Parts: sequence; structure tokens; C-alpha cells
Amino acid sequence: MSTVKPFLAARPVPAYAQRIAALPYDVMNTREAAERAEKNSLTFLRVDRAEIDFPVGQDPYAPEVYKKAAENLNAYLANGYYMREAAPRFYVYRQRMGENEQTGIVGCASVDDYLNGVIKRHELTRADKEEDRIRHVDACNANTGPIFLAYRGSETLKALLADYTARAPEYDFISEGDVKNTVWVVDEKDNAAVEAAFAAIPALYIADGHHRCASAVKVALKRRAQFPGYDGSEEFNRFLAVFFDADDLKIMDYNRLLKDTGGHTDEELFSLLRGIFVIAPENAPVAPAKRHEFGMYYKEQWYRLTLKDGVADESDPVASLDVSLLQKLVNEPIFGIGDPRTDSRIDFVGGIRGLKELEKRCHEDMTLAFSMYPTSMDELMRIADAGQIMPPKSTWFEPKLLSGLFVHYLS
Repeated sequence: MSTVKPFLAARPVPAYAQRIAALPYDVMNTREAAERAEKNSLTFLRVDRAEIDFPVGQDPYAPEVYKKAAENLNAYLANGYYMREAAPRFYVYRQRMGENEQTGIVGCASVDDYLNGVIKRHELTRADKEEDRIRHVDACNANTGPIFLAYRGSETLKALLADYTARAPEYDFISEGDVKNTVWVVDEKDNAAVEAAFAAIPALYIADGHHRCASAVKVALKRRAQFPGYDGSEEFNRFLAVFFDADDLKIMDYNRLLKDTGGHTDEELFSLLRGIFVIAPENAPVAPAKRHEFGMYYKEQWYRLTLKDGVADESDPVASLDVSLLQKLVNEPIFGIGDPRTDSRIDFVGGIRGLKELEKRCHEDMTLAFSMYPTSMDELMRIADAGQIMPPKSTWFEPKLLSGLFVHYLS
């Protein structure tokens, strides 16, 4: 059973929502964030990447940066750009990008659900990335960016979402990347029905935001240590999230670029690949059409690579992933890339950039590219259910949840 609660949100006054809402802090660097802030002084990047308010070269992890983030967050309320709800609420949040549409419920997830495995993970986290967001959440006394969670379908929630999305919205605007964002405020009288619907859902899955989630939980544990008399009702026992029906979500391909051929001649390379794949040259960029099919771009030529029968162990949910197969059968034995997390000879490009980006990079600084068939939500959930971990760079979700539309204060 999942525990999901409404919350007393701080959120933009509708007239300012479009200017304040921003892409997550971790999809851009400091320079890119600063460029956006130059064009839009109200961007929430002033909270999530507060180093942009300092001179160029500022250490983004210095104490003064986290202090500035808190000051900038509180300024939204002080200057009238934000409002506070009078009572705890849920929200309905829909994003539409091209033909893809995802509609979720904004609320707060339980720290204990994370600790007890009701909220399931599929990715490892890095301590340094966690530490950054721990310090940020702690300084702001708030969750400023929502965690992207998924659940297996609920007819009750489907009916509620259909009801609210037929009403007049609170926010409705286009954000960067031509994404249409629409938000409805859920009536307070419906809070109990939403909570009960989630209580009937046995598990939640982190789709995107593993580091933010782990950091939010660690801040909560820190607060529990500070206040040993806590009873569980305190806001620091929960963290901000958007909950989506898994059927609504689209995972995009996460493609690979390699710096060199590992010292192999063309003849050697193709001989090794033919031991694993059926290879067919193509006249256009190859977007794989099914599992165990790959595209390869090399020396201005595309190839379709189809894995030979019997090579994949379908009984193992991790080993049978295409990203696992490519690493185990190709990247490591052929190109000598043992750890894709740390090897500088491999790079990763989200499918949102398109296959032409792979061609472009191969003409600039890389040699060879593999286009991938996207990992599915079913694969993700099967792996999480089994308590296993996906290889790095297995999933790329679009559209990204915006930050700044909802803030959950911890006290």
C-alpha cells in the first residue's frame, strides 16, 4: 500500500507561472542556466542553480550558494510572485510534447515508503550528487523539484484525472521545447478519495529523479534525528512528487557514441560484429523498430544490426536489456570499455536530440555511434520488482517535469 498525501503548496500566482517554471537543474550546466536567467529574471533556476547570481567561476557547492537559493525562494513569496494554499491540496499536472501526453497527480510521497521498499528504485546514485541536493533541500527547507514516480494503473485515478482535465485549468502555458503544461487544482473534498486510491496501489516506481529522491529522504532522516519526538505527521516525513500511470509514460532511446574502434581495422571490427549480429547496410538513419535491434553509424554509413537468435538470456530482466547486451557483447569485449560510467571513450545522447546528432558528433569528435531501441516501462518495473539495478544511461524520459510550479516546505 502506498501513502500519498496532499500538501500546503507554495506556487506561482497564475500570471507568473510561465516565467517562473524551469527545466530541472540537472539537464543543463551553469553557463546554460545563466543564459536563460539573462533572458528571464524570474526563472526558478535562480533557486535550483543559485550560483548564476554570483560572478563567473563561483563554486556552485559553496555555502553561500545554498544560502542564496533559500533567499531567492523566499523572495518569490515576499515579492508577490508566489502564493500559499490555505489548505492541503493535490494537483493534476498534464504535459503534452508532440503526440506524447502524460497526466499525473502532484502530491507528497512517504519517506517510510522509500525506506521500506514500497517506492522502488532501478538506478544507483552517486554520493557527491546526493550531497549537493541534500544541502540544497536543507538550506531551502523545501523540496523545490518534484520526483517523477510511476504506478500500475488505477481505474479510480483514471476517472478522477478525466474529470479534472475536462475543467478550466489553473495554469496553461508552453514551456521550452514546445511542451504544453496544464495544471488543475484538486478540490479539497476529493483529497480522501485520492489518498484511498493510492492506498490500494502496492508499489510506486522511481522513473526519473533517483538522486533528488535519495537526497530528500536523507534530509528527512536528518530532521528526524534533530527532532526525536517526531510522530510522522510532520512535513519533513514526505517529499514532493508527481505520480503517473505507467501506461502514460514514454521512455526515449538513450544512444551511445564511441571515440574509436578499439584499435581494430574495419575488417576486424565487422568480423567481430557479425559473430553477434545480422548486419544490413541502410540508406537512412536507423531507428531500431524492436528489442534486440540496433542502428550503427560508421564512416558516413548506417547499418541495421539484429541480434542473432539465442544470444540474449530472456530469463534475466537486466541481462536481456539492449543496453546490457550492447555493453556485454560489444562495448567491453570489442572496444575495451569496461566501465561506461567512467570511461572517457564513450558518451551518451538522449533520443530527444535525434539521430542526426549522432551523425554530427561522429563528424566532430567521435568515430562510431549506436542507436538504441528504448527501454520499456514494463522492463523498468520488472527490474525494480526484482530488486535489481539497470545499467547506467538506460532510460531517457521526456518531457521533463518543470521545477518551480510547486514547492513543498518541510516545516
